[in-house]
Amino acid sequence: MDLLEVRELRYFVTVAEELHFGRAADRLAVAQPALSKTIKRVESRLRVTLFDRTSRSVVLTPAGAALLEHGRHALNAMTVAVQKAQRAADDAPLRFVIKPGGDANLLSGILAAYAEQPGARRVDILFSGATDRTDHLRDGRADAGLLYAPFDDLGGLATETLHVEDRVAVLPGEHRLAGRDSVALSDLSDEVFPRWPGVPGGGSGPEIADASELTALVRIGRVVAVLPRSLITPVPSGIVCIPVPDAGPSRILIARRDDDHRDHVTALITAAASLRQKWVEPTVR
Repeated sequence: MDLLEVRELRYFVTVAEELHFGRAADRLAVAQPALSKTIKRVESRLRVTLFDRTSRSVVLTPAGAALLEHGRHALNAMTVAVQKAQRAADDAPLRFVIKPGGDANLLSGILAAYAEQPGARRVDILFSGATDRTDHLRDGRADAGLLYAPFDDLGGLATETLHVEDRVAVLPGEHRLAGRDSVALSDLSDEVFPRWPGVPGGGSGPEIADASELTALVRIGRVVAVLPRSLITPVPSGIVCIPVPDAGPSRILIARRDDDHRDHVTALITAAASLRQKWVEPTVR
């Protein structure tokens, strides 16, 4: 990579994903002027324009779009190479990815059960966004993780169901449906739902990144949502959660790559599955 350093490529990809230098600088934990200077230096060295910038927008040029497509592959390949080298060591920790607040209080039990397995390794917990836990598993950044069905793409992954729960409508306390014992999806057809980053076909409301943003908007009546119950437990003040039977149940799964049969990963899956009978029961309001 004579013309482009790894750090520079990572900076470019982050700006290209955010299309906003301020947000990209926050993600990278660098100063925005330094980030802008790096991108200009890369454009000068490559002799191409990567972004069309105005005072109101940042847009990828065709050259930028091409670099983004191949740059992501290059960064992923480098990450996988490093992860595989680290895991070649006998004492490499097991990396377990979860969504913050998305373990339904299962994680401590899983870790305790795994710690009792012969040869158990240290477990490093990785936190990811709403949609990229499967990427962590597929590209080798994580050995195992907790996923939600039917929301996550499970292609190429081996899974075990650990917990089944109902889905609930998350509504402001003064909502017209707040006093119901249950609601149907059709009752919510005229409501505004939020959009989640990276999730196609979302609602028409504002884009949100996490549960705290969601609850703040629900509380003031800007949006409603339908979520697995554990993602909104305990229920924040000013909000009610009403079962939505026709939304179907949600399942929490422990997952790994379907071609990963390493003993320590198998031991973790086995330990988690041994607790399954205690957990697989729908929650009742």
